[in-house]
Amino acid sequence: MKEIFFATSNKNKYLEAKAILENFNIKVKWLKGKYPEIQAESLEEIAAFTAKWVAEKTKKKVFVEDAGLFIQTLNGFPGPYSSYVYQTIGNTGILKLLEGETKREAFFMSVIAYCKPSSKPITFTGKVHGTIAYEVRGDKGWGFDPIFIPKEGKGKTYAEMGPENKNKVSHRRKALEKFGTWFSKQCNNKD
Repeated sequence: MKEIFFATSNKNKYLEAKAILENFNIKVKWLKGKYPEIQAESLEEIAAFTAKWVAEKTKKKVFVEDAGLFIQTLNGFPGPYSSYVYQTIGNTGILKLLEGETKREAFFMSVIAYCKPSSKPITFTGKVHGTIAYEVRGDKGWGFDPIFIPKEGKGKTYAEMGPENKNKVSHRRKALEKFGTWFSKQCNNKD
């Protein structure tokens, strides 16, 4: 089984990545901690910076993940600032911003950045389109899960779907599957 370190402070992200990458015969080890996250306009730039920083500091092959919720009517807000926005105004704040708005299209995007020490990071992207609910729904989610309804979710929010069903259709799954496919090939080629 191939091994790789996932640098994150978020236990939920770790568990999701661990479950998904097991399908690629990849054992994910948790590199728990707080890592620098630059403010930038793109998730790719943020994830790549952090992956490079962690790889250089730990001298390990690592991957990081950054995700954002992009709401079309709010011109893509909160986008790369999703974590901060969630911590400050949360789901109720987003719903308040959308009060009276009928156009609620949004997408969730995940970027996986992989890096080896002294190398340039490589990124993998996953995206899921959907809409924003009119109220918080479900109790088995974290972050914006209780307000995001993916197109593949049959009208349920990520939170209402529960972790197992969410993992089948999530933006993170799409990015992790791209990464898992690539990483497995690299390991087979002795990278």
